[in-house]
Amino acid sequence: MTHDDHLEHDDEDHEHEHGPLAELVTVRDWLRYAVTRFNRAGCFFGHGLVDAYDEAVYLILHTLALPLDRLEPFLDACIPGDEREAIFDVIEKRAIERIPAAYITGEAWLGDFRFQVDQRVIIPRSYFAELLHDGFSPWIQDPQAVTAAMDMCTGSGCLAILMAHAFPNARIVAVDVSRDALDVATANIAAYGLEDRIELVQSDGFAAVPEQGFDFILSNPPYVTREAMEALPPEYLHEPGVALGSGEDGLDLVRKLLADAPRYLTPEGLLAIEVGHDRAIVEEAFPDLAPTWLSAPSGDDKIFLLEARQFL
Repeated sequence: MTHDDHLEHDDEDHEHEHGPLAELVTVRDWLRYAVTRFNRAGCFFGHGLVDAYDEAVYLILHTLALPLDRLEPFLDACIPGDEREAIFDVIEKRAIERIPAAYITGEAWLGDFRFQVDQRVIIPRSYFAELLHDGFSPWIQDPQAVTAAMDMCTGSGCLAILMAHAFPNARIVAVDVSRDALDVATANIAAYGLEDRIELVQSDGFAAVPEQGFDFILSNPPYVTREAMEALPPEYLHEPGVALGSGEDGLDLVRKLLADAPRYLTPEGLLAIEVGHDRAIVEEAFPDLAPTWLSAPSGDDKIFLLEARQFL
């Protein structure tokens, strides 16, 4: 190590002693610092946490191995030096590299369900999660009667796992084109002990799925338009592009699903597809479709529903 290296190293230690690590003592201090840091960095929050405050709370509590739903008792707790280093590193990674929080912590949540995630899969977020909490009522009147269901474009396996809980008598087929995504899904399915109920299939749409009748098929496919893909905030660029974009109008895969799904539905079967803010694009592309647009607690008209008889 040269004399200059020693000076640089000493400067770093000096900065940590007298910079933010020394001045930020409590959880409350670090929370304020993180919110300011994220806002000044222009961070974008579109992966399950709504703003800089929520993301700061989550990252700080996770880093300190504290309960994620209990901030208040810890706000004035003093944080030792080594833990301040850890919090500082996480905040900087989020602010500078613009890595979504879920990739930093290696986990994502849908309601009370925790899923392992990394950059092989899109971060779980779906309006379906809220609807499956109630067994997809009222469109599915008896969740016990669902014996076969499919999660098309399963990614991390999150919706397949929610379906297995919502429909206790159903065998679930979970499909994805990505082998990497299916490896992550395998780990999540094992974590919930659902290996005997969820079958994973690698397939581009229905291409490699054996024909059989499903009572319910849902899909949260890639649906971002080409124009929107080119304008994505940096956070989204850490996710697999194949899980986001689908052609010029975002509907390339949706077209395949609508063409092929009828062969896989039982006579009373239902097909539901999530398309985010693209209702107008869907209605323009499929003027004769006449789907039912669903409402979820956090958003309306993000999912459309079709009955098997509508394809006849």
